[in-house]
Amino acid sequence: MVELEDIFIRIIRSNIFRNRDILKPDYVPEKLPHREKEIRKLGSILAPVLKGSRPSNVFIYGLTGTGKTAVTKYVTKKLMMTAKKFNVNVKVAYVNTRQSDTPYRVLMELAESVGVKVPFTGIPAAEVYRRFIRGLENSQASLIVILDEIDYLVKKHGDDILYRLSRTNEVLRNSEISIIGITNDIKFSEILDPRIKSSLGEVEIVFPPYDAVQLEDILSERAKEAFYENTLDDGVIPLCAALAAKEHGDARKALDLLRVAGELAEQEGVNRVTIDHVWKARDELEKDKVSEVVRTMPLHGKLVLASIYKLQMKKTSPPSTGEIYSEYRSLCEKLDAAPLTYRRISDIVNELDMLGLIEAKIVSRGRYGRTKIVKLNVQPRIIEEVMLEDKYLEELFPKKHS
Repeated sequence: MVELEDIFIRIIRSNIFRNRDILKPDYVPEKLPHREKEIRKLGSILAPVLKGSRPSNVFIYGLTGTGKTAVTKYVTKKLMMTAKKFNVNVKVAYVNTRQSDTPYRVLMELAESVGVKVPFTGIPAAEVYRRFIRGLENSQASLIVILDEIDYLVKKHGDDILYRLSRTNEVLRNSEISIIGITNDIKFSEILDPRIKSSLGEVEIVFPPYDAVQLEDILSERAKEAFYENTLDDGVIPLCAALAAKEHGDARKALDLLRVAGELAEQEGVNRVTIDHVWKARDELEKDKVSEVVRTMPLHGKLVLASIYKLQMKKTSPPSTGEIYSEYRSLCEKLDAAPLTYRRISDIVNELDMLGLIEAKIVSRGRYGRTKIVKLNVQPRIIEEVMLEDKYLEELFPKKHS
């Protein structure tokens, strides 16, 4: 209890953070550097609603951390303020479909956005949709529906929810609805039914990744409000920006690095955030990410990852898929597990590449043809630590003696 009290007092007396919430991914700042073009474009698309016209549907594409959600929330917030000023009845419903991950829950949130309470379970989705339509009609409003990470819902449950929403204006008399879909998947529209694409008739906005210089600007703006003056060493923000720029210009990653670095300094009871804190934050975040992904992987996915790790530890050059398969079979034998086929293991290698745990690329070996070589994308130490959390895999990683 005494130790806990010391921790609490240390945080209360900390001179690091003025407002740490400003570094969280769901915070929408008043300034969004390097997204002025996208703000103007989305604002222009939505502006007709202020004169009683229904805006076009919009699909916003871009990698994680490129500002898609922040820009959408920023523009719709300003739109709502203007609508109120000119007495125009506009409503906005934001749904993150990774969190509300069923069509029922999406419809439930939309119903609640127009003042209709729906039980968490117990009635058919079609009835929830009817209640939502009735509530929207009664509100006599223009509703802008934001479906964030829409690819996640469609891949999991199909595109029926989009089809329903795309045809909703056909049954409305006193209200109207426009859809903003946000996705990390550039090819998302290719998986949609042609009828839905036709009904949506969407406008597309693509958000490019940030570069290191742009990320520095973003972090500098946030840091002014998030930290007390003279708290950050000179190299802290450039290093956070450089590390995040390597990961496809992910502003969310940069903000997480800066926040966790500050928290580590705070926990140590020091008054300045240093470059060392950034490197420690990078390790901590990487471990958290790897832990989350690896824990939920099936056994053979873990064994393939363990094979790559072991080969990287004993080889000077990146292993090929053939070498990985040979090592994988050896690990299966140790665990008395039936191995999968070479083709399936090749698929798992591709899946690990997509998850960002490894980097796989095809190289030419001259007259010996082409082969795929693989290297870990995360620190080997972290892979070992996470693997050791699985009791079944412990024997594959002999304990080191001090």
